Amino acid sequence: MKVKLVKSLIGRSPTQTAAAKALGLRKIGDTAEIADHPASHGQYERIKFLLEVSG
Repeated sequence: MKVKLVKSLIGRSPTQTAAAKALGLRKIGDTAEIADHPASHGQYERIKFLLEVSG
């Protein structure tokens, strides 16, 4: 699935920032293709309100 960071990481908790960086998202507009396995789903669930999902 493709995820795109649409909201800023400024002011977010360290765990949310770390989850975004683990997914390969550093700044607004960055996109990443994430695999469909439990670890990436956990990271996605932490920051799903910051993301836009396609596919």
